[in-house]
Amino acid sequence: MRYQDSAEQSAEFLRLALPLMSRQRAGLHPISYAIWYEYVSGTNAALRAGVDERLRTDGSLDDAATHELYQKHVAEINEDVARQLAAGFQKVMADMSLSAAQAGDKASEFGNALGKLSADLAPAGADEGVTAVLTLTRDMQGSIVMLKSRLDESRNEIEQLRSEVVKARSEALADGLTGLVNRRGFEIAINACLGARGENDVGPSLLMADIDHFKQVNDTYGHVFGDKVLRAVAQILQDNVKGKDTAARYGGEEFVVLLPDTPLEGARQLAERIRGIVERCRIKRSSDQGAVANITVSLGAASFRAGERATDFIARADAALYTSKTSGRNRVTVAET
Repeated sequence: MRYQDSAEQSAEFLRLALPLMSRQRAGLHPISYAIWYEYVSGTNAALRAGVDERLRTDGSLDDAATHELYQKHVAEINEDVARQLAAGFQKVMADMSLSAAQAGDKASEFGNALGKLSADLAPAGADEGVTAVLTLTRDMQGSIVMLKSRLDESRNEIEQLRSEVVKARSEALADGLTGLVNRRGFEIAINACLGARGENDVGPSLLMADIDHFKQVNDTYGHVFGDKVLRAVAQILQDNVKGKDTAARYGGEEFVVLLPDTPLEGARQLAERIRGIVERCRIKRSSDQGAVANITVSLGAASFRAGERATDFIARADAALYTSKTSGRNRVTVAET
C-alpha cells in the first residue's frame, strides 16, 4: 500500500501542501495534490529533486510540468489508490469551499454590524478605528469571495477529471472490435460478483461460447468478414443479457457470459436461445452481398460451487464448452454441479 499515513499525518501534509500548490500555475487537481503530498511527506526523494530543479529554472510549475513529474515519479500508483486520492481531495476542496462560504457570511455580518456602528457614530464624528476595521473587513470579504470562486472552479475541474478517469477506465475494459467487455473487464466483473455473493444466493452461472470452424471462415472469406462474424455474435450476446449480466470477449473467437443471479437451468435456456439465434442468422459479405450460411456456436454452461475459485469456475464452463466442440458442435453442454 503506497500511502499508510495516519489521519493526523495526512492532515499535516495537507496543511503544508496547499500553500505550495496555490503558488503554482497548475490547477488545483488530484495530480497536483499527489505531487505536493509526496513532496512535503518526504517519501519520494527523486520527485522532490525533480520539483526543486523545475522551481529553480522556471519559478513555478504549470500543468505540463506537473503532469510530466507525475508520470515520471508518481505514475506507478495503482488505480484504487488514485481513485481514493481523487475522492479524498475532492472532499477536502468541498469542505474548504463550504468553510470559505461560511467565513464569507460571517465576515459579511460583521461588516454590516460595523457599518451600522459607523453610521450611528457619524453625527458625533466617526471613529477612525471603526472606519479602518470596516475597510479591512470589506477587503477580507472580497478576498474570501475570490477564494470561494477559485475553490469552486477547482472542484469543477476535479469533477471533470473524475469523469475523464471513468471514461478512460471504461474504454480500457472494452474490446475494441466487438464493443463487449474485454477479458480484463470480465475478470474484474467475476471477482466482484463472487466477492459480493451471499451464502444463500442463487447463482452465479457462467456461459462459455466459441464460434464453430472460425478458422475456416477466416481462410475462406478473409479476416474482414471474420471480424464481421465476431461483431454479429457479440451483438447477439449483448442483446440477450440484462441487468447485472456481463457479456465479454474472452479471446479470439471465444466469448463468456456471466449471469450473477441466474440458476443453472436458466443459464442453459439462455445458452440454447443464443445458439438458435446464431444458427438462424445470415451474415452478408460486403463485396457481393452474398449470404454465408452455417455460422454456429458451441456453448458450455456451469453453475458456481460454493467455495471454489474463479479460475476453477471458469475451467468447468470451459470444459463443458470443449465437450460441445468434440461432440459435434452447435450444441450446449451443462457442467456437473
